[in-house]
Amino acid sequence: MTLKERLTEDLKEAMRARDEWRKTTLRLLLDAIHKAEIPSEKEAKAGEGPPRKELSEDDILQVVASEAKRRRDAITEFGKAKREDLVAQEEAELDIIMGYLPAQLSGEEIEVLAREVIQELGASDISQMGRVMGALMPRVKGRALGGVVSRVVREILSGGD
Repeated sequence: MTLKERLTEDLKEAMRARDEWRKTTLRLLLDAIHKAEIPSEKEAKAGEGPPRKELSEDDILQVVASEAKRRRDAITEFGKAKREDLVAQEEAELDIIMGYLPAQLSGEEIEVLAREVIQELGASDISQMGRVMGALMPRVKGRALGGVVSRVVREILSGGD
């Protein structure tokens, strides 16, 4: 079962169970996926391909990860504005969304992967961080936040082992 099919089935189940939070969140996720399937204006004008793009599992996973990031950012902003009611709402949505993402890597796992990439590239200082991040991010795609990976790589390259 694809991720999109799983989301659709879970939406039906949430509707049967009258679980409003889950239903609303899943509808938002499916809507984001639907929007990603619509060709860009440039593609539509060029007449390239079908009227809808078929997203791969990785593309759908990327949309879900993007929605999770959107919730994290909203939690931060609502927290700054002291809107605890909205923070709680975004956290509830984030919990549901995280159930559709692969398990996140621990700091130690990220460090091991980062050290492998650093060794492969022969990177020795912070000036090569861009190269390291460029090679490392595809390996942790969807399983680690970019900020966490960046912090680990920065620590290693700056000698803060």
